Amino acid sequence: MDSAAPRRYTARRSADREKGIALPYRLKTWSLTLLATVMLPALANAHAILEESTPAIDGSVKAGPVDLTLRYNSRIDRGRSRLTLTRPDHTKDAIAIAPDGPPDIIRSHLDLTPGAYVIRWQVLAVDGHITRGDVPFTVTGP
Repeated sequence: MDSAAPRRYTARRSADREKGIALPYRLKTWSLTLLATVMLPALANAHAILEESTPAIDGSVKAGPVDLTLRYNSRIDRGRSRLTLTRPDHTKDAIAIAPDGPPDIIRSHLDLTPGAYVIRWQVLAVDGHITRGDVPFTVTGP
């Protein structure tokens, strides 16, 4: 071969590609992508979101005994969840949560006088995520 002649580059095929090693790598990548796509909606629903409350948000109830019900979109851990009632004079009281009932509902019983109240809730979903929120409402005369 003449050393003055220009050399041409020819790509060599990898021995791994010829053996079919690239296919499993692509299959793994595709499988992980598919798994992530399928799991994203489940991860988005991981937090406990308040779906319904009694009293309703910005609603009103009559003075006297009030049954409190908070329903979430997922199961919650009652033992690690907390409710706080802010009264019209801005004092705060812890609300005892009933120990039984459906896994997605918190219940309690309150005796309230007229005024503007806020229930602050903090719940732990069974997947370990904590969410918080408020339920403002008004208690009217009997």
